[in-house]
Amino acid sequence: MEESTSKTYIITGATSGIGLAIMDRLAAQGNNLIGIGRSSERSDIQQTRLQDMYPQSRVLYLSADLSIQTEIRAAVLKVNQIFAEWGVKNLDGLVNNAGTFTYWQRLTAEGFETQWAVNHLAPFLLTNLLLPNMGGQINTRVITISSGSHYGAKLNWSDIQSLGRYNPLKSYKNTKLANVIFTVELNRRLGSDSLIRAFAADPGLVNTGIGEKSQSGLARKIWELRRKKGIPPDQPAAEIINLLMDHDIPNKTGIYWKDGKPKKPNPFALNGDHGWRLWEISARMTGIG
Repeated sequence: MEESTSKTYIITGATSGIGLAIMDRLAAQGNNLIGIGRSSERSDIQQTRLQDMYPQSRVLYLSADLSIQTEIRAAVLKVNQIFAEWGVKNLDGLVNNAGTFTYWQRLTAEGFETQWAVNHLAPFLLTNLLLPNMGGQINTRVITISSGSHYGAKLNWSDIQSLGRYNPLKSYKNTKLANVIFTVELNRRLGSDSLIRAFAADPGLVNTGIGEKSQSGLARKIWELRRKKGIPPDQPAAEIINLLMDHDIPNKTGIYWKDGKPKKPNPFALNGDHGWRLWEISARMTGIG
């Protein structure tokens, strides 16, 4: 099969909000796209819509519950099959966009706190499993969606999942801090000569449905009021795509980006010992060697 000259990207949380806005923009440019969504029904709907709107692009959705590591591993196997069918050799960019907020403490079937599993362990595992597919181009990017809520957060190494004393907002903030630490440590481990570059992106307050799935009616009501003050998903989507494609960005400083500009993250995230420690803990939790 003739090798495609289009860029190839994988987007998680791709059936709504920022993830879907990214899919739309990249599809309009004629790229190869794999979207990952939890709902098979919503995935099918968006795949059909994007294929109809942008026939110049190859668009395929995979359904996976990213809180479950076995489903992440199965999705990566499917990705490799799709690459072979498409004649694609290299992944040009991964956007770890999927996220969740749970008001009550809830463990996954594999025994992890749900916010920790979806917001941190899933990007960590998915990125590591896809690294062999990356690095073929000078502009290969891993972008993980963090949040300004990571400022002021501090990981408790003796209870990193906050299982002993669960506070939903604090747990969410800790996962967003973990996203930044992971990004810093990934760049360090890849080295300055790597063709892969990782960034953490802060989209700001965005009008999405992340808070609507909460088990708490009060939490859902609060989010409904708060989201009205948020910006539309198209705006951060455009900034994230710039991180994916701007060849000059590797020559600029900064790994944490907001409003199209680098910004200093929480100093806790820049501590090398913290990066090494979080990586080792995450590797044990995910079985990454």
